[in-house]
Amino acid sequence: MNPGFVEDKQRHRITNWDPENTNDWESGGSAIARRNLIWSVIAEHVGFSVWTLWSVMVLFMPTDVYGISAGDKFLIGAVATLTGSLLRFPYTMATTRFGGRRWTMFSAIVLVIPVVATIAILANPGQPLWMYLACAALAGFGGGNFASSMTNINAFYPQRLKGWALGLNAGGGNLGVPAVQLVGLLVIAWAGNRAPYWVCAVYLVLLAVAAVGAALFMDNLDGPGVDMAAMRSAIADRDTWLISLLYIGTFGSFIGFAFAFSQVLSLNFIEAGDTPAQASLHAAQIAFIGPLLGSIARVYGGKLADGIGGSRVTLAVFGGMIVAASILLIGESIAIQAVGFIALFILSGMGNGSVYKIIPSVFDAKSRSLPLDEVGRANYSRAMSGAVIGIAGAVGGLGGVGINMALRQSYMSTGDAAIAVMVFAAFYAIAAAVTWRVYVAVPRKREDAAMVAESAKISL
Repeated sequence: MNPGFVEDKQRHRITNWDPENTNDWESGGSAIARRNLIWSVIAEHVGFSVWTLWSVMVLFMPTDVYGISAGDKFLIGAVATLTGSLLRFPYTMATTRFGGRRWTMFSAIVLVIPVVATIAILANPGQPLWMYLACAALAGFGGGNFASSMTNINAFYPQRLKGWALGLNAGGGNLGVPAVQLVGLLVIAWAGNRAPYWVCAVYLVLLAVAAVGAALFMDNLDGPGVDMAAMRSAIADRDTWLISLLYIGTFGSFIGFAFAFSQVLSLNFIEAGDTPAQASLHAAQIAFIGPLLGSIARVYGGKLADGIGGSRVTLAVFGGMIVAASILLIGESIAIQAVGFIALFILSGMGNGSVYKIIPSVFDAKSRSLPLDEVGRANYSRAMSGAVIGIAGAVGGLGGVGINMALRQSYMSTGDAAIAVMVFAAFYAIAAAVTWRVYVAVPRKREDAAMVAESAKISL
């Protein structure tokens, strides 16, 4: 049988797309979705690298040369995180308005600006703090790529595969964090901590690859998507904000620690007797491991959630994060601190995948109670899921701002991260309670009630 969708290869445009239609999916739909997923991952990966570029650049900024304190470096990370998070709101609607292919091309090309600006500002040490903050804010545009990429891929895949597809898309994007840190490590080992422009040069090339690949291999989907009406409906929905709270704990932790981990390690190595140059190298040798494992864990968190449910995986994740935070509080050596942070990366990565599985599941279930036909329910679920993906991504990213600001204040007040870690642990406990009450216990009670009612009908 011929598929129901129409693919205009010359214009890179697809109409009548319905991934839930098994015939369409098996008659070429899966190959189209996979091709778009691959290049979405590549573009998002590079975007994440540019977003977190300053987590590496601070290692190239000795205080005696640039006049930037440890507290200033945490602030730089917070500003980049803030910009990237806030931009996720407009980026969520961009693929509906402009098309996934067109927006992916644009979002890659525009990142050339902060990369070039970074080269220029670091080549001239001694600039006022606001210039570094402005440059970090521009790099934050890379954080917006996540929302448009996830909304786009959500539309390409059927409900039964969304956990895996969204987990792979986000996990591949998240790998941009350890990738840029690994590039930074190689540059420091090869050219020392005074040649940051080599890191930027690598990403100028990769941005070109992402933009050209999107132009050649991605498609624009015609049909309902995320618009202002969907955003307004999502904003008014209680689940949007509860899911956003959970995502603050998972993604907020991941991106916040991604910016802060190298700086925390560097401070610890300096306290242990390293020179700033030695501390930068030693921190870079470890810092990429946490984001790397966390990014990989995101894929498996989504896949595990497909099998046993996003809420159950999320509840287990928050329990584990409380334990990992406790390790940070009781461990004083650099090794134990590194283990604690890496455990938080892995668990938050799994939680990122499982929380994003909750989103389409919740709104697919809600669509079943609406007076709509199958097409109407699919459109509702697709639009609402896409809107909540963007909102939760933005609000969750703001958790990364909180991570950096809490660590900044903790170091300025006491010289270590203990107070901040206690705040993190308390938040994880709250998130675990919400997950249990709203997404594990209540749905289970409803299922039990439905089973009792069905049994009663049978006995009658």
